[in-house]
Amino acid sequence: MFDDRADAGERLAAELEARDLEIDVVLGIPRGALPVARPVADALDAELDVVVARKLGAPGNPELALGAVASDGSVWYNDDLIARVDVPEEYLEEVRTEEAENARQKAARYRETEGLPELEGKRVAVVDDGVATGATATACLRQVQESGAAWVGLAVPVGSPRSVDQLERETDELIALQAPADFRAVGQYYRNFGQVTDEEAIAYLDRDG
Repeated sequence: MFDDRADAGERLAAELEARDLEIDVVLGIPRGALPVARPVADALDAELDVVVARKLGAPGNPELALGAVASDGSVWYNDDLIARVDVPEEYLEEVRTEEAENARQKAARYRETEGLPELEGKRVAVVDDGVATGATATACLRQVQESGAAWVGLAVPVGSPRSVDQLERETDELIALQAPADFRAVGQYYRNFGQVTDEEAIAYLDRDG
């Protein structure tokens, strides 16, 4: 159990330091990851920035992730789930277009330029406050992988065992402090898991490391 996102970030930072990982850039997934990513970036003396993706919700159930689209328009689909719920192709294209624009706008709000920072040849750690379905993290990781980064890792305080297993295939190294068998939702492993506003998240980027 983590007290809050700052506590989770400090514990995550300690784990990365213990692994003696050299990281050039830490990318938090807005909004909730920024309070977690700030202590990690500070401990590793790394630049802190963001990578943005938006979940593609199912018809009538927006929390059910059919996939996710990154701010550069690249998309990841959960093909098995899409086949199970029998989603029309027209719906997928509509929601992908809408959420790609939302992701682009969010990325632009967090930084002066759209897209990712320069990552060519750098060692990059993507950080989130936890993974449930793993859809957003997958889209973010694939965007970073395409950037020319030399090494891409994912660091999270907690995740579902299934998602952690799947995400390991998307990374050079995955660090998850907890992957409990009875996982139901990320928030159940935090005493305080309040919403983080865009303004609060952006403030973490403005801090000097």
